Amino acid sequence: MFVPRPLGGLLLFPSPLRCYACRELILEEPLPFYPALLDIKDRLVLLVGGGRVAARKLASLLEAGARVRLVSPRLCPEARDQTGEPGVELIERGFQAEDVDGAWLVISATDDENLNRAVAQAAEAARVFVNVVDVPPMCSFIVPAVVRRGELTVAVSTGGASPAAARRLRQSLEGQFGPEWGVYLAILRAARAKLTALGRPAAQNRPLFYELVDSELMQRVTGGDPAGVDEVLTRVLGPGFTLTDLGLKLGQNAPEGRQPA
Repeated sequence: MFVPRPLGGLLLFPSPLRCYACRELILEEPLPFYPALLDIKDRLVLLVGGGRVAARKLASLLEAGARVRLVSPRLCPEARDQTGEPGVELIERGFQAEDVDGAWLVISATDDENLNRAVAQAAEAARVFVNVVDVPPMCSFIVPAVVRRGELTVAVSTGGASPAAARRLRQSLEGQFGPEWGVYLAILRAARAKLTALGRPAAQNRPLFYELVDSELMQRVTGGDPAGVDEVLTRVLGPGFTLTDLGLKLGQNAPEGRQPA
């Protein structure tokens, strides 16, 4: 019997109609990348490139709180506009191997194959993880397609097999996870913090967390029904857990800050 196994970011279940050769092909695929979410706040990331792709990478790195060393002799307007942001160190020249010094991560976002290879080799020599955009063979880490809704992060990867397919899957997921997820998770975080602060044993709280997740709380949030949300919270957790008690209201975004899941 063939056992389903992960391939890239997907778990594959072969159809009974798949041929034996196809099954063998799946089995011979390399092991998937190790999935992880990185805390890069106040950590240095080297970004090589000055085009639009580099500009998008710069924006996402700054959003995550990273310090960015941006190296490129030329910058597109989108990248130039971000160089005044706190945490950006701009070096307007070609890449040099010593640019890797002190970096936690390296990203090369250029269309120059020789330059990309030089960046990858310098990072490898320094034992720093490197991503060469859309060139998986040069990468020691890859960046998934991501859907963010407040504190919800859904990451999709094909293991580098097809970034285009990952993007299309991300676009599909964007329609399934709306902005209500940000509010929903903000409520769950606040309720969990307040319940934990009561000092009761974790074994006593754990069933309540699952009961809350399995309740109709999400439907009440989606429907914009604050009274319904309060009813669910009070029924599951008891008095003192209304939206007002938690310092929240429907329609507000998740609290600022990057907290671990």
